[in-house]
Amino acid sequence: MTVQIAHLYATLCLGIVLFQIALIVGLPLGEYTQGGQHKGALPLSGRIIAVISIPIVVFQGLAILSAAGFPGLGFARWTGWVALGVSVISCVLNWITPSKRERAVWGPVVTVMAGFAAHVMIATLDVS
Repeated sequence: MTVQIAHLYATLCLGIVLFQIALIVGLPLGEYTQGGQHKGALPLSGRIIAVISIPIVVFQGLAILSAAGFPGLGFARWTGWVALGVSVISCVLNWITPSKRERAVWGPVVTVMAGFAAHVMIATLDVS
């Protein structure tokens, strides 16, 4: 079950990457990200933030997959804990954002993601 949960986590990461790409190419989704400061498409500075976030989210997905034992990744175990930490921080930030739309969409998504990451990291603890 842990591997399946890691796959779900990674799939949600992929969804976030696709959302970031949509922001970068100028889709009018500014109210759903970065505090909802911009209606419509993000300005260049917001798009740069979206570009920077992509490798972070990819790292998170790969780190959790690796922690679950997905073959061929070989990330150090601590990277899964970092991914969990980033997920928790993202969770808090998405629930305290002033943007109602961002809270409504991303609050639940990142909460589930943090739960998935926590499950993988706790379930794979070596308690021997």
